[in-house]
Amino acid sequence: MILNLINLINLLNLINLINLINLINLLLMQNTFIGIIPARYGSTRFPGKPLAMLGGMPVIERVYRQVSSVMDNVAVATDDQRIMDAVTAFGGRAIMTSSHHRSGTDRVFEAYTIIAGEQGNATLRADEPVIINIQGDEPFIQPSQLQTLMACFDDEATDIATLVKPYSPADGLEALTNPNAAKVVTDNAGNALYFSRSVVPYLRGVPQEEWLQRHTYLKHIGLYAYRAHVLAAITSMPPSPLEIAESLEQLRWLQAGLCIRTAQTDTATIGIDTPEDLQRAEEFLRHANTTTNK
Repeated sequence: MILNLINLINLLNLINLINLINLINLLLMQNTFIGIIPARYGSTRFPGKPLAMLGGMPVIERVYRQVSSVMDNVAVATDDQRIMDAVTAFGGRAIMTSSHHRSGTDRVFEAYTIIAGEQGNATLRADEPVIINIQGDEPFIQPSQLQTLMACFDDEATDIATLVKPYSPADGLEALTNPNAAKVVTDNAGNALYFSRSVVPYLRGVPQEEWLQRHTYLKHIGLYAYRAHVLAAITSMPPSPLEIAESLEQLRWLQAGLCIRTAQTDTATIGIDTPEDLQRAEEFLRHANTTTNK
């Protein structure tokens, strides 16, 4: 009787130990995410746009608050003291980076290396996090979009992920042919095959005004996430011929043979590239507030 009781206790202890080990393994397998928002003061079309006021709040603060609702580790990467001061004033974290970066991706990587150094993570593959690059001119980025992007990394094979949004016939041909909006084609698994400012694919033998009714086109949403070692690799690559041709840096990564996983979102975003975009964003915000208060 006593022996059976001892055996039962030992068995229960073993089960508890196995459960504890499984829990530890699960926690170790979970991805750690860092949100970094690159923000320059200098802009050809809209200088100072991160500090432009939108609904009584700087654009960069709206972006920061949206991202912080999903992630605990968030920072703005900037090259300007005015943006640094503004972020600090609303209680956010800002990191000063070089003014010589050729892209926001390079700025994000520098900010990450600073964060990694502070955390004592000198080796990029040791418990490496996933870094999410959120554009500093996207004040209406939605938590659901960030969560969709983060879910791509449940698959250990995912190295880079981004979002796409299907065009609808209501968007109209002008939106589809707009070269400022990159289009993307994917394989059956959702991996990007090509990005272009042109309309891809071209529907041969179909009048252009019928393209949106005859095919589901995908608009690229410029939100990226990368595993740390992949971010290090892509920022060390020289510009590729396709990248130079289309002025789309993601083509450098595709041309180098990297796989870019896409996930679909049905949520529209309003990026602010010009003062006119800011006016549209104000109207969108007023409409959203009116709808919420009804």
